[in-house]
Amino acid sequence: MHHNLKISVIIPALNEEESIGLVLNDIPGEIVEEIIVVDNGSNDNTVTVANSLGARVIQEPLKGYGSACLKGISMLKQDTDIVVFLDADYSDYPQDLPAIVKPIVTGKAEMVIGSRMSGTRERGALLPQAVFGNKLATFLIRLFWGFKYTDLGPFRAIKYKDLLTLNMIDTNFGWTVEMQIKALKRGLRTVEVPVRYRKRIGQSKITGTFSGTVRAGIKIIYTIFKYGLLK
Repeated sequence: MHHNLKISVIIPALNEEESIGLVLNDIPGEIVEEIIVVDNGSNDNTVTVANSLGARVIQEPLKGYGSACLKGISMLKQDTDIVVFLDADYSDYPQDLPAIVKPIVTGKAEMVIGSRMSGTRERGALLPQAVFGNKLATFLIRLFWGFKYTDLGPFRAIKYKDLLTLNMIDTNFGWTVEMQIKALKRGLRTVEVPVRYRKRIGQSKITGTFSGTVRAGIKIIYTIFKYGLLK
């Protein structure tokens, strides 16, 4: 894929010492300009591993997935063209990055969501509550905005300039759905590409616990209604 667009990858990380190295090693370095690992208060060796593999590590002590992503965005260079968000738990395949940025590179879209629903996933990689939550959320989005997403997948790419216009604010579980809704409201051309998905390394901070799943679900539904009724 020959292009001169600058691609930056933001990876929020909290205690992912076992997986962060695998993630960083699998990112296709030849098309990525910089990799920012946002350490969200790890008390293991996540930072050491990320530093040793050449990532730019920045700290965000305020806990929350959205907080870490916001911090990463604030540290991007102004000449960045495309921002890719990727989890640190090695559940996504960083090798799928070229497929995720391709619609943006070829001028077909401003935002791309990696869909685990239309891709191949390892048995048990997405827990039943996560699948249900996804279906409910995407159904509600379709009801409000008439657009059919299949997933709120965290592995995604968006044009940097368009990302800035979204004025992202969510600091935790509502981050992915906020971005997808605001992109629709702003008229960004959005496509999904199938991505592979496997069981994460270590326990999920969200769907790994029942209370976490419920809190995330409530926040996602709340976010959809907030933007849906604020039309």
